[in-house]
Amino acid sequence: MYVCICNGVTDHQIREAVANGCRSVAELTMRTGAGANCGTCLETAAAMLQPAHRDTFPLPLPLLGMSRAA
Repeated sequence: MYVCICNGVTDHQIREAVANGCRSVAELTMRTGAGANCGTCLETAAAMLQPAHRDTFPLPLPLLGMSRAA
């Protein structure tokens, strides 16, 4: 998914930068260009830098086959 439309930066590129040691929004902007123009993407990019998001990728689909015992 595109995070920064202005510079064509994807979530994959941001995750790659984080995996390579990027830890601040300023550094992310220098490495990828995300947020260098209008800045609309900075909130999303900053959230991707948080430790909780570094190693997890949310699944948009529900888990199937899980039922609760009555």
